[in-house]
Amino acid sequence: MKLNFKYLILFIIFLLGILFFLTSANKLSLENKKNTIPIKLNENQTVETEKRNLEKNKIEAFTSNKTSNHHEKQLKKILLKVEKGQTFSQILDSFNIANNRKFEIINAINSIFNLRGLKINQKIFFFINDNEIVKQIIIELDFKKNLVVDLRSKINIEIIELKTYTDIESKEFNIKNSLYSDGIDNKIPNVILIKLIQLFSFDLDFQRDIRENTQVSISYQKISIDNKINYELGDIEYAKISIKNNNLEYFKFLTDDGFIDYFNREGKNVKKSILKTPLDGAKLSSNFGMRKHPISGFNKMHKGIDFAAPKGTPIYAGGNGVVEVAGVNGGYGKYIRIRHNNEYKTAYAHLNSFKKGIRKGVRVNQGEIIGYVGSTGKSTGPHLHYEIIYQNKQINPLTLKLPSGKILKGDELNKFKKNYKMILANHLNNLFE
Repeated sequence: MKLNFKYLILFIIFLLGILFFLTSANKLSLENKKNTIPIKLNENQTVETEKRNLEKNKIEAFTSNKTSNHHEKQLKKILLKVEKGQTFSQILDSFNIANNRKFEIINAINSIFNLRGLKINQKIFFFINDNEIVKQIIIELDFKKNLVVDLRSKINIEIIELKTYTDIESKEFNIKNSLYSDGIDNKIPNVILIKLIQLFSFDLDFQRDIRENTQVSISYQKISIDNKINYELGDIEYAKISIKNNNLEYFKFLTDDGFIDYFNREGKNVKKSILKTPLDGAKLSSNFGMRKHPISGFNKMHKGIDFAAPKGTPIYAGGNGVVEVAGVNGGYGKYIRIRHNNEYKTAYAHLNSFKKGIRKGVRVNQGEIIGYVGSTGKSTGPHLHYEIIYQNKQINPLTLKLPSGKILKGDELNKFKKNYKMILANHLNNLFE
């Protein structure tokens, strides 16, 4: 009996052990299952997560493309700017590069980019290691493009296009003194102001037409990289000058033949064949016609108009054409004459200097800088003597009636009207946001 009781106790203990084991195992299984259940995101959360990851990848890719250098943190960056008369070979001499290696680098770069095209102050970045060995070179070709030379093993070269962002900046101001000076006071960049002046030069005499409180309204492009920290200026999108009850209003438009130009609301091109005023901020000091010569004292026909302006003021080509003369011409001093077509020519006298590259036979575009105001030849002070020559005879530039350029029609006109309404809406939104 004692033996049977002993076995019974052992059997009960055995059953209790099994029961405890099964209970613990089940509990552990539930805990594991609980811990391995995936966290479910709703649809919006999932999409947002994916968007964030995509944006992160884009930023990383952009940064990588900009430098094309995953080890930049381990490399020292040195910036050099091209000096006048300096060759790329001379720049490489600043570093410990063997001659044969140097020639390999130069030949490799020249296969993609002609190093003779390097300009003064063009930026070149060198990345060197702790042993001062050049591992990478980046040549800044322009604002949007870099040439990357990887020297970490074989010479690998590629041109990197940087991603850009275009914003539209809009401004409005009243003229108190001059279009240029008041534009500067209202923080409009110099480059944009020059474009604005060139645009309105077809219809405005800045000396006679602009009055105090004339209103100016403008929208222009700011093209940026690096999360919009650095930027360059693009085209004018919209420009308006309001003089009394007269509004001169121009819109940028890409024509069907692939040219960017400016038109009014009726689709008429703002360009005229020849500018009446080929410089900005100048004072009309002498008109066309008979006058007493300021030096000789005799009455003499004045075959052009004079604009008094500070020495060095840029002078613009009055129209598209070919330079016929660029040199010293007697009492005219330093002189340029441009042939525009078989009928029209323009002449510019008493220049201080010519713009680099201006010489006989060179083609110039309307609004392009050709020289700078001076007082050479028979002159009493800095000014521009400007002539418009029609069929080899000087005529009065201020009374000249000039034809307009292209007029949009049909589908192209309809496309332009939709475009200008969008430009105007964006301009107004920018002004009042």
